Amino acid sequence: MNPFWWWASAPIAVEEAELDDAPELAAIHGESFPYEWTAEEISALLRDRTVFGMVARRANLFGTRSPVGFILMRAAADEAEILTIAVSPRQRGRGCGRALVESAFRRLYRDRIKAVFLEVDGGNAPALTLYGKLGFRQVGERKGYYRAGSTPGASALVMRADLG
Repeated sequence: MNPFWWWASAPIAVEEAELDDAPELAAIHGESFPYEWTAEEISALLRDRTVFGMVARRANLFGTRSPVGFILMRAAADEAEILTIAVSPRQRGRGCGRALVESAFRRLYRDRIKAVFLEVDGGNAPALTLYGKLGFRQVGERKGYYRAGSTPGASALVMRADLG
C-alpha cells in the first residue's frame, strides 16, 4: 500500500493566486508546456489589474497546502480569456483542471462577464474533453500555430463558452 494514499485523496482547495505563488506556478507551467513562463512573467501578469489567477492547492505531509495547478485569466469589458491553465503532471486526471475553471467561472459570473475565450492545441485531447464538458465550443482555428508540444505544427483551436 502506498504510504501517501491520503495525499492523493486530499481535497483540492482553490483560492486567489498571490504574487508569492509565482515561483511555484512557474515550476508547474514549466512541467506542463514546452515553453516556460518565468516567475517574473507570472508576477507581472498578476500585477496587471485586468488579470487574476486562481491556484489549486492540496495538503501535503508538512501540513501546508502545496500548489498543484493554476489558471490565469484576463477580463476586459464583458469578455474574458484564459491565458494559461496548468496542472502538475502528477495531479492530472483528478479534477484539478475542472475545479480551477469552475472557480474562475464563478468569479467571472460575479463580475458579469458574458463570454470566455481560450486557445488550445488541437492535439491536446484531455484539454479538449475538459473544455467540451465545461461548455466551450470551437469558434476558430489558427492552422500550424504550435511549433512544439503534443503535436508540433498543430492548429490552435479558438474556443468560447457563454456564461450568461
